[in-house]
Amino acid sequence: MAASGSRGPRRPVLLTPRGSGDRTVFLFDRRQEQADPDEKVLSYGKDNYRGFRRAVCQAFGIDTDENFVITTTNRKEITEDNFSELVQDGVTLYLLQSVDQMLLSATKERIDFLPHYDTLVKSGMYEYYASEGQNPLPFALAELIDNSLSATSRNTGIRSIQIKLLFDDSQGKPAVAVIDNGRGMTSKQLNNWAVYRLSKFTRQDDFESDHSGYVRPLPVPRSLNSDISYFGVGGKQAVFFVGQSARMISKPADSQDVHELVLSKEDFEKKEKNKEAIYSGYIRNRKPSDSTHITSDDERFLHNLILEERNKESFTAVVITGVQPDHMQYLKNYFHLWTRQLAHIYHYYIHGPKGNETNAATKDISPFNNIDIQISMFEKGKVPKIVNLREIKDDMQTLYINTAADSFEFKAHVDGEGIVEGIIRYHPFLYDKETYPDDPCFPSKLNDDDDDDCFIVEKGARGKRPIFECFWNGRLIPYTTVEDFDWCAPPKKRGLAPIECYNRISGALFTNDKFQVSTNKLTFMDLELKLKDKNSLFTRIFNGQEQRMKIDREFALWLKDCHEKYDKQIKFTGFKGVTTRTDLPSKRMQSPWTMYGAIEWDGKIYKTGQLVKTVKTLPIFYGSIEKFFLYGDHDGDIFATGGEVQIALKPQALYAEMKTIPISKLDRTVSDKAVKKYIEDEMARLPDKLSVTWPEGDELLPNETRFAGTPIGALRIEILNKKGEAMQKLPGTSHGGSKKLLVELKVILHSPTGNKEIISHISQHGGKWPYWFKKMENLQKLGNYTLKLQVVLNESNADTYAGRPLPSKIFKFTIIEGKPEKFSVGVLDLPLRVGVPFNIPLELQDEFGHATQLTTVIKPILEASGLTLQHGEVTAGTKCIIKNVTAKGCVNSCQGKNFNLKVTLPGLKEDTQIVKIRLQPGPPHQLKVKPDSEVLKFENGTTFPFQVEVLDESGNITAQPKLVVHCKFIGASDLPVYSVDCSNAGTNILTGPVIQVQNIKKDHMLKARIEILNCKDVPPVEKIIKLIPSSHVARLQVLSMDGQKALQIKHQDEINWVAGNVLHNLIFQMYDEGEREIHITPAVAEKIKVNWTPKINKEQLIQGLLPDVKVPTSVKDVRYCLITYLDDHVSLESAFTVRPIPDEPKHIKCKLKGPNTLQLGEELQSEIDVMITDQYGNQVQTVTSACVNSLGVSGPGLDKSNVKITWQESTLTMRVKGIRFKACLLGSKELCFAWREFSDFLRVNLTAGSPAKLQFVDWPELEKPVSVINGRELQKPIIVQLCDQWGNPTPEPNVKISLTKSNNLKIVPSNQQHKTDENGRANLGVISIHAPRGEHTLQLKASYNKTTLDCPIITVNVMPDPEKPVCLNVKYDRDASFLAGGTFPDFMVSVLSEDDNIIKNINPARISMKMWEVQNCGTRIPMDFTTFSCSKVKDDKEDGFFYFRDKVIPERVGTYSIQFTFAMDKTNILSSDQIIVEVVPNDPVRLLPDTLPATPAVSNVRALASRTLVKDLCLHIMDEYNNHAGIDLVGKVRAKIKSPNEDDTEIPQFQEKVSTIEFPFNRGSAEINLVLAENSPGRDSSEYILVFEPDLPALKKPLEPYCLSFMFYNDFKKQQQMATLTRERDQLSQSISVYRSWFDTTNQLVTEMKCQVKEAESKATHLKNELKKHQIELPQTNTLQYVDSLIKQKIVDQEGVMKQPRRTCTLPNYPKGNQDILGKIAHLAHIEDNEAAKVISWHLASDMDCVVTLTTEAARSIFDETQGRQQVLPLDSIYKKALPDWNRPLPHLRNGKLFFKPIGNPVFARDLLTFPDNVEHCQTVFGMLLGDTIIIDNLDAANHYRKEVVKISHCPTLLTREGDRIRSNGKFGGLQNKAPPMDKLRGMVFGAPMPKLYATFTGQIDLLQQYRAAAVKLDSANKDLDLHLQSLNTPEMQKKKQELAEQEKSLKLIEQKLGMTPSDKGTEPLLQPLMLDMSDTPIPPKRMRRETVQKLYASEDWISSSARKQQHPQQLLQVSSPELNGTPRKRKA
Repeated sequence: MAASGSRGPRRPVLLTPRGSGDRTVFLFDRRQEQADPDEKVLSYGKDNYRGFRRAVCQAFGIDTDENFVITTTNRKEITEDNFSELVQDGVTLYLLQSVDQMLLSATKERIDFLPHYDTLVKSGMYEYYASEGQNPLPFALAELIDNSLSATSRNTGIRSIQIKLLFDDSQGKPAVAVIDNGRGMTSKQLNNWAVYRLSKFTRQDDFESDHSGYVRPLPVPRSLNSDISYFGVGGKQAVFFVGQSARMISKPADSQDVHELVLSKEDFEKKEKNKEAIYSGYIRNRKPSDSTHITSDDERFLHNLILEERNKESFTAVVITGVQPDHMQYLKNYFHLWTRQLAHIYHYYIHGPKGNETNAATKDISPFNNIDIQISMFEKGKVPKIVNLREIKDDMQTLYINTAADSFEFKAHVDGEGIVEGIIRYHPFLYDKETYPDDPCFPSKLNDDDDDDCFIVEKGARGKRPIFECFWNGRLIPYTTVEDFDWCAPPKKRGLAPIECYNRISGALFTNDKFQVSTNKLTFMDLELKLKDKNSLFTRIFNGQEQRMKIDREFALWLKDCHEKYDKQIKFTGFKGVTTRTDLPSKRMQSPWTMYGAIEWDGKIYKTGQLVKTVKTLPIFYGSIEKFFLYGDHDGDIFATGGEVQIALKPQALYAEMKTIPISKLDRTVSDKAVKKYIEDEMARLPDKLSVTWPEGDELLPNETRFAGTPIGALRIEILNKKGEAMQKLPGTSHGGSKKLLVELKVILHSPTGNKEIISHISQHGGKWPYWFKKMENLQKLGNYTLKLQVVLNESNADTYAGRPLPSKIFKFTIIEGKPEKFSVGVLDLPLRVGVPFNIPLELQDEFGHATQLTTVIKPILEASGLTLQHGEVTAGTKCIIKNVTAKGCVNSCQGKNFNLKVTLPGLKEDTQIVKIRLQPGPPHQLKVKPDSEVLKFENGTTFPFQVEVLDESGNITAQPKLVVHCKFIGASDLPVYSVDCSNAGTNILTGPVIQVQNIKKDHMLKARIEILNCKDVPPVEKIIKLIPSSHVARLQVLSMDGQKALQIKHQDEINWVAGNVLHNLIFQMYDEGEREIHITPAVAEKIKVNWTPKINKEQLIQGLLPDVKVPTSVKDVRYCLITYLDDHVSLESAFTVRPIPDEPKHIKCKLKGPNTLQLGEELQSEIDVMITDQYGNQVQTVTSACVNSLGVSGPGLDKSNVKITWQESTLTMRVKGIRFKACLLGSKELCFAWREFSDFLRVNLTAGSPAKLQFVDWPELEKPVSVINGRELQKPIIVQLCDQWGNPTPEPNVKISLTKSNNLKIVPSNQQHKTDENGRANLGVISIHAPRGEHTLQLKASYNKTTLDCPIITVNVMPDPEKPVCLNVKYDRDASFLAGGTFPDFMVSVLSEDDNIIKNINPARISMKMWEVQNCGTRIPMDFTTFSCSKVKDDKEDGFFYFRDKVIPERVGTYSIQFTFAMDKTNILSSDQIIVEVVPNDPVRLLPDTLPATPAVSNVRALASRTLVKDLCLHIMDEYNNHAGIDLVGKVRAKIKSPNEDDTEIPQFQEKVSTIEFPFNRGSAEINLVLAENSPGRDSSEYILVFEPDLPALKKPLEPYCLSFMFYNDFKKQQQMATLTRERDQLSQSISVYRSWFDTTNQLVTEMKCQVKEAESKATHLKNELKKHQIELPQTNTLQYVDSLIKQKIVDQEGVMKQPRRTCTLPNYPKGNQDILGKIAHLAHIEDNEAAKVISWHLASDMDCVVTLTTEAARSIFDETQGRQQVLPLDSIYKKALPDWNRPLPHLRNGKLFFKPIGNPVFARDLLTFPDNVEHCQTVFGMLLGDTIIIDNLDAANHYRKEVVKISHCPTLLTREGDRIRSNGKFGGLQNKAPPMDKLRGMVFGAPMPKLYATFTGQIDLLQQYRAAAVKLDSANKDLDLHLQSLNTPEMQKKKQELAEQEKSLKLIEQKLGMTPSDKGTEPLLQPLMLDMSDTPIPPKRMRRETVQKLYASEDWISSSARKQQHPQQLLQVSSPELNGTPRKRKA
């Protein structure tokens, strides 16, 4: 725990009483992990170690003979010798097993860090960060870098210093970390670091400093001794300037522990407030990479920093938190600036004493190249910025060094030992500029712009900057500079060099540590005073040697030499006087100016009148020199920089002006001839005229008349000068844009309203093409036009230049209408009628639509299908009309008919138009009447209809207004006139009233005349009519016979008759118009119908008798009787009604009004009415109330005490109430009702009473506990039944039943509410019990109508599961080392059960060992791990232990992770902790090169290349598995040559005629270069062996030498031939190895693919079985189609569940436009229970509308957007430590036990919430809003709960499911504490979660999709395997095998030619890297195969030329992609 922690440390235990003079010692026991983690205090007064050890043993209960050590926190063992020195009062000590034991857990060491007294003594020093116009933050960081430089000063390797700016919000609050790999600090040194002002000069014996044993370093160049961490002030000032807290983390090189100290402003203030010791605290001592003490989210980044400690030998990290916001913004925004400043401060530490000489040809190797200062900045969502200070090239010292031409070095000796090294650098002037570099903090001169009106007055190159920057021990002191010294200051009189040369020097001073600087190293205290002291001695350093001579003269000579050698200046001659220049805007600069007539510049002379050209001016000027100006009052010739020249611009005809420009802008390369030629060309290139051509024709002639649309051809235009040359720009001093010439084209239409510009284009010259205007084809408007071409200037569009008009050209022309090309038909005069003439107007147009006229006679052609058309003449002129057109033909309708009239004018381009016309019938012409006969016969009393049609001349039915047809009858009086209107249709039925002639005795003749009155031209039609008398039935009469008397029944009479009887003797009669009775014939009888019977006796009808009428049995049924007669002429009917009346009483009838079900013990709610009826059930109306006394009621179990019978007068019925039953059997009950001798029965259904209790169904005795094994299921399912008070099952559905339990009892499935089904039964299922050993109770809970039911209790006795595995225990030799390729130590694995016993009888196949190489995936297991099975159990080992013996360690060196697993079932796996092992190289066995070299072929000729045996051959010491070994070995390798033939004495020799050469070994490697001696001995064409023998004294066993064969030749030409053969041999050897490896890989691939098929089959079968568990059976055929359809169906079902109505929140959510907005509180959670949702929503009503945001910025944005109307809650403003623990138990539970037994099912309100998203943030919100609010059933239960809880603790707010609230202060009641109904909440209620069925469907869909993918993969794997097996038998494969045999044969022949010994295994060395052992290696076979194939592909160059001719390498190695890109497979040992 850090010293600044918020909680105080736990008070240590004082083991012994303290006496006076005793020493108090704090002890930590860290021998074992189980030891007490806290410290103990021991008081000891004696001064001997033995007594102290005995006191420690007694205090800790340790045996005196037990082996342990007592050490300090710095791991110094306490002994008798050092006891008095090390064991002081207040010291902290460890008890360890050994001194180097790892610290098993962290400790805290008390420290005091009172400031040193120098705090007061030197308090007046300059100890704050003054700004000096700069931001001091980089200088604060420099203090921390100083400490790191000092800490790393003794490093032999890289001195790494890292500054990490951790500004990633996701990893915590901003922080700055400075990390180095220095020597680190012990805890005592860390304590001393915290002591303010404890400098290295004031440390005494009782202080062990962070750099203890200080010795002043020896002098080094520039004092770069890294001795810059000095005063004990800067680091602490820096960290508290940057932030509010500093965490120091350090580990010394020789320590096992990491020491950690935290200093924070907050902790100091807290101690001061609490009046505690401010300068005291704790140092945490812990093991590396242990970050368990970091718990704050603000410091999450520390986990990664601490994790990096793992492989560090020593380090120190300074972590600053609480970074000031303005500092953080500066670091982000000015990253380049402040890193550049740091590069300046440490320039010489980074680059060495000479600095960063980027222009140096060669760089010296500097010992400072090992200082690596890297700065990185991490921000959220951005790429990290990383910069190394060595890479910065623009810091000021680099600029000074690389712009200097020469340097002057000196040294100053000050009184005492003060030494200052100095350097002055010269920055020359080069022609037109100073080379002195600019400093952003000191800008030295104005920027030089290119404005021709500007002027430059040169200031000093250095400006106001001082000469010298000051470095102290090689480090810049930024706020101290030295202006100059007397000997280098500008002289008062003119010296050897010009005065401006003194402004071109820069310098640096390097002091040693004898000069005082401020504690923060910003300023020197007395440097300048000491240097300028008269006793200070300055000497010049020349060629590294001090020279005693006059420093001022040496400097002046050096400066003069630099000026003459390096400065490039201008000589002014021809003095003309001094003038004042009024053309300058600044009066101060207008005088004095000296005028000259000439200058000499860079060897050239410029004088008045000389023609010149300028550069870098806009525009470029040409002209002659007038004079030169030099600022200042000068007399005579002078050398100077700068100056200006006045130029008269040429040619004067165009430019009559003067320009004054800087001399530096004269073009020194141009010649006079070029300037003159330019001026002449300018004069001759003025524009003169335009040349217009028409390259595509369509030329426009002046004053031409053209038809509309005639194109005007493309125009090609050239602007010609006076010489006739084409031009596109004006002549002048520049060819810029403003002088460019353009051609403007305008077309102007002259209209009556004025001139209108219709076309305007501007063309510019295209360079390769001239001015060009495209063809104009859009001139269509009629009128007069003008086309004008005008030359204009670019940009200004001016048509004049220098007062002269630019060339132009004008064309005038006229446009008229064209010839007729098309026409349109005008509007016709409607209507058009058959035979009626009409005209057709025509409108003629040219092709552009202009109206025109016919110029020739045209004969039109008129056509229409089905019509005959004729026409008259055609009029010509402006209006064209076809006159007198007539049309005849059939139109079929008086409405007319549509026709397509085709009009053709031959000769036009568009000569045809089709017009739709409607032709109507013509005028009436004739009348047609039907029927056609002349004499018509009709019966009297009928109507005469005629069909009339009006026709035109073509026979079409025609119609017109007032077309009325009349018919007049003649031949009798009072005859009607018929009339009909045919105006609409032209045809109609002519009819009218009936023709009725009275008293007709015989036929009567009439005449009818039919005519159209308004159309006299249409002839009338006449008809003769014969009238016949009528004989139809006129009347029908019905009678009833009563004996001989007949009673007439009139129409609509009503007859009353007894119900159920028959009405007999009904007759009828019929009469005609003369009241004559009509005889009823069978034909007439057929036309008579009655409605009361379907069957009629025809014989009786003929006799006049009607069928009998049966009276209905019910009085409600009234019978309506109807007799009808219907023929063609008349319809007659007669009707009467028969009404039934009741008969005598015969029955009683009972009727139940309402349901027939009643519960036991309750009255029947329905009423029973009893009525008296006749035999047909008709109620008898004659009964009275007296009949009530005769009614009786009876039934089994009937309680008659409450039966009541009343008379209902309104309905004449008896009403029975109060039916109730006593306790009896349930079911159907029959009630008997009796009245007189009549009775009736009624059935009612008797059901159980209201639910009163719960009973178990089929459950053992409740009195005895039920035993169950932990994690197992109960023996039977829990089924309960609702019962009434008599024990009858009650079928009450939807009664909620829950199972309550204690918190330490877990049931599976989880405790959910159940509801009874329709039978009142609930099945809670078979539940699994998970609980500690012992008895536990399960309480059922149910309520009905707010009444708690009597519920039983189950007592469960839980026993541990002896067969349930809970962990794996692994034992092995932890001290063993793991050599590559060796064997692992034996691993002994056992499986422990819940009762901590070893589980036996486990199948060993279920225990496996996984191993993988540790990569960057952390602890996650990669896909490519290796699996080992356990070894066979030996007989002498006990059962239950599984051994992994003789498992091979991987052959590759690296870090590996091992984990043991136990497969409990198919899905659940129990894993052990991961074991990390480090595989190290095995014993060195051989020498091997990086790559196998080709066989050398050499000769002894003079050429070096021909004698070279090997070049740059690197030999490495390898173990037998080719791992680099022996890195720490030192020795040499000896090279010599030997012959395969031992008798051969002629052995070649190396260069210089030696036989043996030795090469040194460096870190296990040696680099070899060997060359034969010229004319070396040796037999021609012989093979020799180059032997490399290692000589390593440290190795006991000598290594195998490396041998390389080579061929030796005396002849150069032969050597070349043999070298070629040697190369061919090597290529063939490699090609053969490729072939063999490829065949091996192919075979391996087949095996791999078969395994893939097997795995795919296994996975598909497994998924199919899983689907069966979900009741999903798959068919054998068309499986995929069935699965697809099933997935679709399940998705539809899932969507159906989603669409089911659920409770939702209707409050609109706030739009989430920002990722920091979570939403409104009402939408963040769901609640399943309705009652809980209502009461919680009401409780949080005021907060439901509040928007929750992650940040205050987002909240403020919403506040501003809504003008403050929206309430918001930012999460970053919540004090999270005050939030409740989400897992806290309810208040009535204390230490896992019930304090009291609550009622009402209390539960935390927060536990009822479910969060769809952002669970962590939502828990924060609702934890704050709800706190510990509890939900309980009702108010009584809540009051009881509160009354009990307050006895032990504070009681939170209680909410009841009924809607009541008891506040945390106990107040309840009133409207404000009662929740309204759900509908009154207006939608502000939490929504309900998705139904559980949705998750079921989701799981099924997931399984189906997995199965589908597995099935597809299986099919693909089978196909791939079949294809590959087929490919192995192809001709190509046979050909490859043949090629391999041929290449092996060729190899033998070449070896014979070379004289080498043929070897069948010649390719084995090449194959060796590929032929790896596959057993027990962590690399899976597939990966190895991939790597092998990659090597095969990479070996394309191995194949010999002959092989390439036979087979292309890619064809040779062609492998299909599925074979190469398969999924890695786990392999098993």
